[in-house]
Amino acid sequence: MIQVLITGCRGQLGTALQKTAPDRAAVTAIDLDTVDLTGLLAVRELFTEKRPELVINAAAYTAVDRAESEPEAACRGNRDLVANLARAAHETGARVIHISTDYVFDGTGHLPYRPDDPPNPRSVYGKSKLAGEQLLRETLPGASLVLRTAWLYSATGRNFVLTMLKLMRERDALKVVCDQIGTPTAADGLARAVWRAAELPELTGILHWTDAGVASWYDFAVAVQEEALAAGLLAREIEIHPCTTSEYPTPAERPAYSVLDKRPTELALGIRTEHWRKALRRVLAELASGAGSGNENL
Repeated sequence: MIQVLITGCRGQLGTALQKTAPDRAAVTAIDLDTVDLTGLLAVRELFTEKRPELVINAAAYTAVDRAESEPEAACRGNRDLVANLARAAHETGARVIHISTDYVFDGTGHLPYRPDDPPNPRSVYGKSKLAGEQLLRETLPGASLVLRTAWLYSATGRNFVLTMLKLMRERDALKVVCDQIGTPTAADGLARAVWRAAELPELTGILHWTDAGVASWYDFAVAVQEEALAAGLLAREIEIHPCTTSEYPTPAERPAYSVLDKRPTELALGIRTEHWRKALRRVLAELASGAGSGNENL
């Protein structure tokens, strides 16, 4: 058995990690309301008690827009928390797999971002996530893996898919941004990739993982409606109109293009990414069956 500590256990990925955990993993799952991971003393005490051999950090400050007015909180959740986990892991000999984001890139490119492409975040959120990456790699260079992902969703929690389903029930038409390009990622698929990486302790550095394919948020919304109608989650079709980012301004600047190159990860893990549309169909089938616990958001 391997002792595994999962942080952020109530989030989308944390929940998926617990559901997909292999039998040989003895999992301790915690969230920020049970242990203050932004305090080094608390983290050291946690490591002393639980003695994790592997830490999967799915905890983060994820309020992208609010981070612009709460930079200290974003840095505590995305930089200091990671630094504390890295230091405690260094002291106890544990390995860390840390989940990061496409927001570390500025989105001005036109080819999928490789793991070694230079980051250039444009938002407070992206800068705080990059700072966490850097501190982890500096403190634990031989026993840490950064796994960047994007556009995460699941049948639980708060995410784009569940928000769209709710709005599609309430409104007769929607406007959705069409000039931000990326790749939707189902949390359960990411969780399986994380567990595969956990089996390969020699993996260090930075890798990328999302589902396969490319979409705009508008494309994603259209697909959500089509697949939800087919799954019986929606009773009627509404109009969905594309709009530009300038028509829908937000406090935080989003990458216009943030497709991530997964080829090195597929080679390293020996598994292939799933097309995002197929993954979406599976997640909506889970919702239709009542297996998802995110129905309160619909």
